[in-house]
Amino acid sequence: MQTDSLHTLILFHAGLGGLALLVGLGALIVVKGSALHKTFGKLFYYSMLGSAICSLYISVQDKHQNAFLFSIGVFTLYLIIGGKRALRFKQPQVNYTYDILLALVMIGCGFLMVFVPTLINGSVNIVLAVFGTGGMVLGVKDLRLFNHPNQMELAWQNLHIGKMVGGYIAAVTAFIVVNELLPGIIGWLAPTVIGVGYIQYQFRKKK
Repeated sequence: MQTDSLHTLILFHAGLGGLALLVGLGALIVVKGSALHKTFGKLFYYSMLGSAICSLYISVQDKHQNAFLFSIGVFTLYLIIGGKRALRFKQPQVNYTYDILLALVMIGCGFLMVFVPTLINGSVNIVLAVFGTGGMVLGVKDLRLFNHPNQMELAWQNLHIGKMVGGYIAAVTAFIVVNELLPGIIGWLAPTVIGVGYIQYQFRKKK
């Protein structure tokens, strides 16, 4: 790919990520289920989808090859696609074939995120290990849930909240890391710690 075109794509990727950061915040603070929440949610989904797809393409280009960026892109796609598709699960007689495939891809990618850096470098990459393990755990939980569709009437909302907030965590993390707002590993993991706390708070509110 031409250098100028790739540079434009990188800017487009960053722009979509910035948009996702703003509209995602809107979706979090407005009343859940409202028309405004749905509008913000759709904008967040498509902007993150575009940004993540761009990251996959950029990460395999000459002089920009980055397995780290590629794997985080896969994780982000798993979260936002799974979060959106969870809205379908409140309906009876849902076909889970695509969702099972998505979970299997995440489990495979998570496994590679954890173990490939160790095989290549002889040491664990803490950030990839955390995200990879998290991805595998979520994927396995998905597969177990898909085997018990009778539980979806109660579980779909938690899946939607957890995965869409997870996608927003990815946007916040990218913003912090790119702009070096927090040092080293703290910038990578602090948004996850805070975001998981928020997810648990939302789960408890629903009970």
